[in-house]
Parts: sequence; C-alpha cells; structure tokens
Amino acid sequence: MLEHEAVWRAIDRLAARYNLSPSGLARQAGLDPTTFNKSKRITKEGKQRWPSTESLAKVLNATGASLSEFISLIEDQEHPTSFRRLPKLRFALAAQPGYFDGEGRPVRSHWEEAPFPGVPDPHAFALEISGDGLLPVYRSGDLVVVSPGAEVRPGDRVLLRSQQGELLMAELLENSGGVLRLKSFSREHVVRELPMTQVQWVSRISWSGH
Repeated sequence: MLEHEAVWRAIDRLAARYNLSPSGLARQAGLDPTTFNKSKRITKEGKQRWPSTESLAKVLNATGASLSEFISLIEDQEHPTSFRRLPKLRFALAAQPGYFDGEGRPVRSHWEEAPFPGVPDPHAFALEISGDGLLPVYRSGDLVVVSPGAEVRPGDRVLLRSQQGELLMAELLENSGGVLRLKSFSREHVVRELPMTQVQWVSRISWSGH
C-alpha cells in the first residue's frame, strides 16, 4: 500500500541520488520548480496532496531512472536497491570500431548510460535492441546486459566478436576442442561452429528485459 510520506520521501531520495534538490529535479523534468516543495505536500486544509502520475513520468524520463528504481525507494527507504550507471549503446552501432577494447570492455567515452540494479561485474554494459533481426528471442526496445567478467558455459546466451569484426548474439551449445558451437537467435536458428582462433572475445549475457 502506498503511503503519502513514503512517496514524497522517495522523490527526495531520487533527487539526491542524481545530485539534485527537489526543486532542481522538478526543473530538470520541465515542471514548475515549486512542484515538489515541502509546502505543497499538504494543502491549507491539512489534506494530503500527492504528486501526479504525469509529474512522476516526467521525472523518470528526465533522470533516466526506471520505475523499479523509484518503487525501491518507496518500498525500502533505509536500504534501497543499489543501482549503477551502466554504459549503454544501441546494438546496431556496437559492431562499428571504437566502442570496445580488445577484451570486449566498453570504451566509455563513446557510450550513453543507464541505471541498473545489482550488477557486480565492473565492466558490464547494456545494449539496446532495435529492429526485428533477433526475434523471437529479443524484441526491439529490449535491454541486454553483458558481463565480460563472467564465466561462459554451454547453455549461456553470449555476445561474441570475431577476429573479422562480426558481432554475434547466440546461445553457446558447446565449447570443446577449441571450437565454439553456437545457435543464432535469428528465426532460422542457424547452428555454426567457430574456432577460438577466430574469436576476439566472448562474453556472457547476464540479463535481458523490456
């Protein structure tokens, strides 16, 4: 059950998380700077005034915070979920030169950022899917989190870059004798074998969602 005080306290904490005051948060969201003032949280008649869903939506869009991040601030004020700002890039751009180093870690100066909870790998990054080339596994708009530091095992979904510069998302079926056996995420589910000598790097996909 939502409590009036908890919702307003969550707005204050969200503002602080992004190094803003409540008025600065409102201004960044394109709202009147006084929208979140403490004096506006209770009417002159002593009734509770709630933030509108429109103002909350504008705040989330302006900060890049997710709805789950905001809810975590409402539900657990003392121990909110730990969020990191992951490097984020559209998958359609990722195969171009300059976005990764030789070990598959993002060159951060070329990336956007997105807040995301509970990612222990310091080199983790997010790719945003566009188009329908990876249907039915991933839809346009899905976010895929990749962990270069995680162990890769058969059955994992992986992101792989070949020595020729091809960037491939696939399921790792087998890793034996220096050869990777992979099933693509395309509708045809093509299975191919790729010697490790032709692989620049391979990383595990640790999370995906819309």
